[in-house]
Amino acid sequence: MMNATKTQTSDGLVRELFSAGAHFGYTRSRRHPSAKPYIFGVKNKIEIFDLEKTSAELERALEFVSKLGADSKAILFVGGKNEAREAVKKGAVSLDMPYVAGRWIGGTLTNFSEIRKRVLKLEELTTQKEKGELAKYTKKERLLIDREIENLKAYFEGLVLLKELPKALFIIDSKRESIAVNEAHELGIPVIALCGSDCDMKEVNYPIPGNDSSRSSITFFIEKTVTAYEAGRKNQKK
Repeated sequence: MMNATKTQTSDGLVRELFSAGAHFGYTRSRRHPSAKPYIFGVKNKIEIFDLEKTSAELERALEFVSKLGADSKAILFVGGKNEAREAVKKGAVSLDMPYVAGRWIGGTLTNFSEIRKRVLKLEELTTQKEKGELAKYTKKERLLIDREIENLKAYFEGLVLLKELPKALFIIDSKRESIAVNEAHELGIPVIALCGSDCDMKEVNYPIPGNDSSRSSITFFIEKTVTAYEAGRKNQKK
């Protein structure tokens, strides 16, 4: 009976993955060798992921995410490509987690103390503006400060909640975010990543082979991750 239930659950997840369009990879010429075991076939010159294998890797990743939730550990969500930015920010904010929904700044992890200074500067200037403490400056000076605030927001707004190094990274497209992956590895921080067929699966601790270039697929995987983390939190409270 337990095996039958598990099979039904797995089949249900495969159907969800298919509905989200998670099965689309790239052309064979773009495929990274490490992705080959996850490829089911080809349709219209586009490689198709084996969604049973994707579901297995997803469940493994979500189990890890749930444990992070149970221990209230911070996950840094990362996704700078246009298709990912909105979903990355929404998912992270829903969990009160930090995020990078734009260009990854080199040293975000490996030079964290300096990055933290920039975040604190953003918080300081924003607070001063909200309290009206910038009124003492000239109009030109206030304009320059406003510009500085906007520039800092563009790069560091999502990192305000990151008071210390995260316990894991959740990345959309590990190939595009290779600098973030490398920094995490250097510091021994586990990486969970949605990996298209052009990604090196072996560079990621918890690779999830799937479509990393469509909004529907990206949103699906982020929502699953958020749900798993929340489930972990609830179990801890119980």
